[in-house]
Amino acid sequence: MTGTTGNRIRLFGLIGSLSRASRSLAVMRGIAGSVPPGVEIDAFAPDLPLYNQDNDNTQAAPPVHQFRRALHHSDGLLIVSPEYNHGIPGVLKNALDWASRPIEASSLANKPALVISNSTAYTGGARAQSQIHTTLLAAGARIVPGPEVVIGKVHEKIVEGYLIDRHTIDFAVDAIGRLVHMIEHARLPAGSLHCLYDRQTPSAARR
Repeated sequence: MTGTTGNRIRLFGLIGSLSRASRSLAVMRGIAGSVPPGVEIDAFAPDLPLYNQDNDNTQAAPPVHQFRRALHHSDGLLIVSPEYNHGIPGVLKNALDWASRPIEASSLANKPALVISNSTAYTGGARAQSQIHTTLLAAGARIVPGPEVVIGKVHEKIVEGYLIDRHTIDFAVDAIGRLVHMIEHARLPAGSLHCLYDRQTPSAARR
């Protein structure tokens, strides 16, 4: 994990919308105030040029290099996204395409990732979340296991640019806790899990 600084955990918060009044940004803001101590979320709106392999070189636009560098040096990826036309927003797909290249140095390779989708519909953007997972897996990211976080009727849970629904925030923060656990697990030195198993498992169970 390249983003580790002491025990602090830095999450790259990728917003799936460019709107100034983005509900996804409001969700990110509301969640950020309740994450565990030592966890930081750096929000990023993916205002990047359209991916073009012809421009994917050292002359790529500066925002692309900045985006890749920040993602690479983070400990984990937190995506908060709306659903557009039953699918992944174009700006988010474009950002993930940039992040996945070049293949041998992908910023998504082995990156722990959590997706939170939202929608004004009851479904909460579940179809977009499924498509985002597919793209992340194809790029080599590691998706956090457990219940998916989908926020339905999101417009009823935001006040003055912040998600305020306590139940929703707590559910999302629990998922971020699983993301943090995955990151901390990856920090353990080789052999530590074996030693932990030996200490905690009765000898009769190790036959």
